[in-house]
Amino acid sequence: MFLGATFLIFSMVFLLPGDPILALFGDKTPTDAQYAALQAEYHLDQPFFTRYLIYLGDLFRGDLGTTFRGQEVNDILLRTFPVTLRLALLAIVLQLVFGVAVGLIAGLRKNSAFDHVSMLISLVLISLPVFVLAFIAQFFLGIQLGIFRPTVSRGVPWEDLLLPAIVLAALNFAYVVRLTRASVIETRQQDFVRMAFGKGLPTRRVIPVHVLRNSLIPVTTNLAADFGILIVGATVTEGIFNVPGVGNELFGAIQRHDAPEIVSIVTVLVVIYVLVNLLIDLLYGVLDPRIRYVK
Repeated sequence: MFLGATFLIFSMVFLLPGDPILALFGDKTPTDAQYAALQAEYHLDQPFFTRYLIYLGDLFRGDLGTTFRGQEVNDILLRTFPVTLRLALLAIVLQLVFGVAVGLIAGLRKNSAFDHVSMLISLVLISLPVFVLAFIAQFFLGIQLGIFRPTVSRGVPWEDLLLPAIVLAALNFAYVVRLTRASVIETRQQDFVRMAFGKGLPTRRVIPVHVLRNSLIPVTTNLAADFGILIVGATVTEGIFNVPGVGNELFGAIQRHDAPEIVSIVTVLVVIYVLVNLLIDLLYGVLDPRIRYVK
């Protein structure tokens, strides 16, 4: 998966029409010596597959390359990635806590007023694009009511990340609620849950141990995929709230046509996505003992 993804990313960026060296100079025209030197520095004078193999070799040595501006991509990621990671983790915690709680109550109280209201709210959140939700939250919660800072200040404190994290969490909150609700309703009908109630176990024991624990498997799968989406797809939110993270940096690199930076950043995100999904696969055995591997 890693090799396929990196080859696809490398191909999509470096096989695009246009000359990245000329784009680097903008309206100016480089001299022949400048053009040849930059081509040799970034291996653009080599065949495509040779450049890809050189890139893989540098990648396995931990060298993500240098941007057309002369900055090391490793240094850029060391500066921006912790900010995006904090934002994604905060959004995951918010949507996990509130989404699972609302979905659990809705599933236990099927067809109640709470169930209908939660489904209606989730439908509205699903229908809103991220930039619309971000501007609404920024205007009302940040500017009008003054509950949160409308933009992130220098130093990126945790409290400044709360509003963009709420926006990101709201996007997947609806899916977590619906998945948890459907899973809770299905799990409550299983024989082992009926057996637990038949043996006289109290509700406070059956619900968290037997119902909720077994209902979290599809939710966990969704959160694993959503973590990768939050890391990669926070570009719009980071731009609106002025978050100095990977998304903002990647968007700027796309505008500058900085191919080495684009390829390296997206490759790192792919690696993170693959590792998170592997971790979730291993976590299945913890959540459900029935699917553990037994020698």
